[in-house]
Amino acid sequence: MTRRRQSGPFVEGDQVQLTDPKGRLNTITLEPGKAFHSHRGVLEHASIIGLPDGSVIENSQGVAYLALRPLLTDFVMSMPRGAAIIYPKDAAQILAQADIFPGARVIEAGVGSGALSMWLLRAIGETGHLFSFERREEFAQIAEGNVSAYVGARPENWTITLGDLQDALPEIVPAGTADRAVLDMLAPWECLDAVAEALTPGGVLLVYVATATQLSRVAEAIRLTETFTEPLSTETMVRGWNVDGLSVRPDHRMVAHTGFLLIARRLADGAGRFIKAKRGSKTEYGDEDVELWTPGAVGDRMASAKRLRKAAREAQSLAEKSARRTLG
Repeated sequence: MTRRRQSGPFVEGDQVQLTDPKGRLNTITLEPGKAFHSHRGVLEHASIIGLPDGSVIENSQGVAYLALRPLLTDFVMSMPRGAAIIYPKDAAQILAQADIFPGARVIEAGVGSGALSMWLLRAIGETGHLFSFERREEFAQIAEGNVSAYVGARPENWTITLGDLQDALPEIVPAGTADRAVLDMLAPWECLDAVAEALTPGGVLLVYVATATQLSRVAEAIRLTETFTEPLSTETMVRGWNVDGLSVRPDHRMVAHTGFLLIARRLADGAGRFIKAKRGSKTEYGDEDVELWTPGAVGDRMASAKRLRKAAREAQSLAEKSARRTLG
């Protein structure tokens, strides 16, 4: 993740986030001869190239725009999508709770639109390696385009493997060599044995799921493997605040539920199950209860083929434009 320019004057191929006086955002990729058009005038790309980051520039009608390089948070919220993304609030928790460190060998499944991949690649640095697995080729293409667009080139320490994780993982990652595993998939309980085999003792498993039924089933599945510590689950909610003089109050809207995070550590081989003492509770379940946790019952929202093709084209176009960026 070193090719992207984080500072300095704007150059051809840079992405620029334009903010108008009403706070509306538009992200453009600078190209000579191109212009940003709105109902309030035209802003030539050439008038932005060469300016320092954080400049204020007027368009043909005198409307002022604030020009800034988009942060990674800005980029992932506006990039082409094939699948729902992991929001920045959850990505930050994943990096912290899974303790993603420079040089780590990380397993990621599935790759979706590439949002989490970018956060993980930034955290592991050039000395780490990200092994991403995705079942759908269309999602892999979109993710590759988005990551390449943001970085400026496809990272050399990132591999994407098409196929089911439980089948492909043993062929790609030798046993006991992965430091971390992050699963964002419909039925993560199907892959626990393969992930446990790939993780080093003490390694971290983090699972992201959207529903309470998925959370319940994966937690029970982790306990049954007897190769992980007691799973811990959390949910993150973010509420903004309006601070304007004496008007200090919560915003009317907040980013509430997006998903659950569940974390567990890999036990050493032969350690046996380590059970935390707790009070008795009504936790027994039968076959009928398990049936409610199946992927079909949970539901899988599928994007249309037309939408995926469009997102893949947009992501590839962004990557090609970013590849023309002049490096300073």
